[in-house]
Amino acid sequence: MASELRTVAEGLYFGEGPRWHDGRLWFSDFYAHRVCSVSEAGGDIRVELEFDDQPSGLGWMPDGSLLVVSMVRQQVWRRWPDGRLERHADLSDIAGFWCNDMVVDGEGRAYVGNFGFDLDAVLLDKGPDWVRENGETTSLALIQPDGTVSLAAGEEKLFFPNGPVITPDGKTFIVGETLAGKLTAFDIEADGHLSNRREWASTDPRLPDGICLDAEGAIWIANPLAPECVRYAQGGEVLEVVETGELNCYACMLGGADGKTLFMVVAPTSHRDFASAERKGKIIACKVDVARAGRP
Repeated sequence: MASELRTVAEGLYFGEGPRWHDGRLWFSDFYAHRVCSVSEAGGDIRVELEFDDQPSGLGWMPDGSLLVVSMVRQQVWRRWPDGRLERHADLSDIAGFWCNDMVVDGEGRAYVGNFGFDLDAVLLDKGPDWVRENGETTSLALIQPDGTVSLAAGEEKLFFPNGPVITPDGKTFIVGETLAGKLTAFDIEADGHLSNRREWASTDPRLPDGICLDAEGAIWIANPLAPECVRYAQGGEVLEVVETGELNCYACMLGGADGKTLFMVVAPTSHRDFASAERKGKIIACKVDVARAGRP
């Protein structure tokens, strides 16, 4: 069972893409245009990269290069170990709207999702029920280590692909279809492309935003509709619920020295007009019983 919640970082606009790397939790802060990190104990936010776009998904290549999703530009940028920063890939031919979350495999291949449509504008105009019934599907992008871009799953379309993870054996890719209320799995082929699409679990009426894997094969999902982070077994059984207080949960990551600290990114709202106005986002954490596994 989870322990008591504590605050690790506060004063964020909107955090995203939490990743445990080199003994610290790395994350993006959209409207501060920064990639930051913080220790497991918390309170020591460090700016790792200033960025001239909204950064989102993060990952590392085998040589230590940091990959950062450039949301609005629909690109991925690479910071080499020597500090050089350059464009790694352009996803504008695949992305239906802004790019978001990403996972990088052991060979340096990156999988990147995108909104598919202007979610914030449609939410204000039509409301959440209309969005879930009528929102546009979109494609996943696969970026090879040399920056070559292709459709990860061919003509398969997904409903707001979010929070991708890869199992420890490197054979299965699982992604949240946020607006469909489910987790979807694919087999990973030798060249990185995805096949054999299937439902891993329904989370409805909860929506999976950021997700992470644990060593028992369960998946934690951040539920952007409520102040909670929820652990699911394959097939859809709810194993555990961690309540996140007054703020809704948008991303999660297992990390810490023993892999059993559950970090949760929370905020009052994800709508860009409101999230960009005030620094009310936080990262909170608690201890859980099962350690992290797989990627990220």
